[in-house]
Amino acid sequence: MKKSGLLWYGVLATGVLVICCIILLGYMHWEAGTVEVTALSVPGAPERIVFIADPHVRPENLEHTREVIRVINNLHPAVVLIGGDFSFHKNENLSLQEVWSDVDAPVYAVLGNHDYLAGIDGGGMKGRISWLQELLLRSNDHDARFLYSDFPDPDHAQAVALVLEQNGVTVLRNEFRDIDLDGKHLLLVGVDDIWAERADPPDIPETSDYVIYLVHEPAWRKDWDADLVLSGHTHGGQYNIPLLWAIDYFHIIQIRGLFWKGDVPLYVTRGTGTSDHAWEFRYLSPPEIVVINPEPGTLPVHAVPVVVSR
Repeated sequence: MKKSGLLWYGVLATGVLVICCIILLGYMHWEAGTVEVTALSVPGAPERIVFIADPHVRPENLEHTREVIRVINNLHPAVVLIGGDFSFHKNENLSLQEVWSDVDAPVYAVLGNHDYLAGIDGGGMKGRISWLQELLLRSNDHDARFLYSDFPDPDHAQAVALVLEQNGVTVLRNEFRDIDLDGKHLLLVGVDDIWAERADPPDIPETSDYVIYLVHEPAWRKDWDADLVLSGHTHGGQYNIPLLWAIDYFHIIQIRGLFWKGDVPLYVTRGTGTSDHAWEFRYLSPPEIVVINPEPGTLPVHAVPVVVSR
């Protein structure tokens, strides 16, 4: 084949590759701006409990956050639970958290590692390997504290908590609340952040109430007298590449969805926000709103049903 023919095929292949990359990036950006509702049928739990996590509110996703709140309000929630990571990094405009005042229900929340500016030591490949090692250890109920950053910022966490409280969000930091939901009582236990080494769940009284533990990072301990644990943190992997799909399918690491810790169900949401980029991206892991025992007639057409049953 003549050199000119090889050159033409090379240019054509490069052009096709560039076009495919543009289409893929466009799809990933579009998916990050959507929201999927998961309807959890949980025997014994109160109705109309809405759960989200990881909003990472920034100017770039503020309108998306408002859309998430619009969908939440359409579900007619009795209570809204938010599993941490309201912010992303230091020096953010925390006044954007005023958006939560638009929720038409009582809101309870815990803080996440980004609210403490806490993470895993190390950058690049070292940091990524440490992150996966921490997920693997914690998913199998092992101590991973030796991997955590030594320098969480409690002042930043306090600033986040303060602005949330000013906008109608009750922040639970190793505290519990007894909440009356249409005559059914929910005992909500808010566990402070694990990566910031602030997790110290309170002793709770013996109760016949339904008990939910709300904790940012997916975790469970045998001494937690929980009926259900709700977590976020992982973004559902954010990019559902084959490796993460296999890890999720074989339940090697708790990335997204329903898991069982003994007789206790643990649900890990994909969250609603993403990362600190000008554009938000996801791939086959769309933002998620979870509603427990939804009110009939309030679910969107494409809601995903999940039955919590062994």
